[in-house]
Amino acid sequence: MSTQLIVLIVAFVGLSLVRVPVGISMLVGGLLYLIVKGADVGLAAEQVMNAMLQSDVLLAIPMFILCAQLISVGSIGTRLMELAQAMVGRIPGGLGHVNILVNVVFASMSGSAVADAAGPGAVLVRMMRKAGYSGGYAGALTAAAATLAPIIPPSIPFILYAVIANVSVGALFAAGVVPGILIAGLLMASVAWQATRRNFPRGEGITLAALPRILLRALPPLGLPVLVLGGIRIGAFTPTEGAAVAALYALVLVATIYRDVAPAALYESFRASLVQSASVMTIIIGAFLVNYAVAAEQLPNMVAAWFLSMNLSATGFLSGIMVLFIVLGCFIDTTVMLLVLVPVLLPTARALGIDLVHFGLVVTVNMMIGMLTPPYGVLHFVTSAVTGIPVGEIIREVWLFCGVLLFALALLMFIPEITLWLPKYLGLMK
Repeated sequence: MSTQLIVLIVAFVGLSLVRVPVGISMLVGGLLYLIVKGADVGLAAEQVMNAMLQSDVLLAIPMFILCAQLISVGSIGTRLMELAQAMVGRIPGGLGHVNILVNVVFASMSGSAVADAAGPGAVLVRMMRKAGYSGGYAGALTAAAATLAPIIPPSIPFILYAVIANVSVGALFAAGVVPGILIAGLLMASVAWQATRRNFPRGEGITLAALPRILLRALPPLGLPVLVLGGIRIGAFTPTEGAAVAALYALVLVATIYRDVAPAALYESFRASLVQSASVMTIIIGAFLVNYAVAAEQLPNMVAAWFLSMNLSATGFLSGIMVLFIVLGCFIDTTVMLLVLVPVLLPTARALGIDLVHFGLVVTVNMMIGMLTPPYGVLHFVTSAVTGIPVGEIIREVWLFCGVLLFALALLMFIPEITLWLPKYLGLMK
């Protein structure tokens, strides 16, 4: 490893440890790399501009962030929770199942695990605690269910991975549907198993006569994922255009159809979206500069040669990556892992014949498990912050859900067709 690359790593790690924003830390590290190497610092702007201009898919990210902010205000969440409770609320552990189903629906609109944990997650925890569930269990289930957001399309990590790996966003979106449903089903099975052992309460019943009204109230929000994925599938618009359509659809819902959001709340949604988008884009810009340094040092080729020299099979490589990403996910921002580590590993995945759509799905699920795994899983702290439940209580209850997600990851890793069947069926990949 060259002196210049060591300077970059030390600068990035050191600044991150003193809580300098991750994107700024990467930018400073990249600039120091160029200075120590004696290269023109203007090369940084050139690399960033070239990468940004060649990746119009990145425009989808602020649009999906705005969509997530808009659906978090007003009555959309309440309408979806009513429908979920009508479907599964009366069975033992009903509110636990409601929690998962609501996260499935919100996942199809937001694409962000943190957004789901901080938005509907706070309301769901209050409902569960009021019904008699322990705070730790309610918080742990909410954090686990929030991991579905980047797996079920649309997904911000999928968009970033598509740019890095040069694969179809539509194929990645389709690839996340079946795994997302599988993980949701396994989480619900774990809730059902615990409901019998711990005598979880049933939810309140809803009369059959009220069901049509509840379904009608929830239909407009449910139409959003159908509109986006259906439009991409039939070629009506690109994934980037689909993100803009999703944001517009959400705005029309809250501002003109339901009309239950004050102008001040709409303004706050746009402001929060702008701040969050700027934060994400800063990380992306910093990652482009770091990736230039990594590529200039031939690090991806060196890593690929090292893995190939070990004569690992594709399954052995994926198993090693699974452990690496779960451990790193406890300490490192998932966006940084995706933008910095994945480009280093892609040449090895290609050399081993691993389908890159499958690889992207496995890596994303890996990162989500890292966000849930104690002691530093970020979803614990987000859930604790919005609900007031101590992190220790959440961690004590989260281990079963970590096991469920690891089992799901193993299935996805060893049976690629779970991931690849739908995009192949839809003609989005060969």
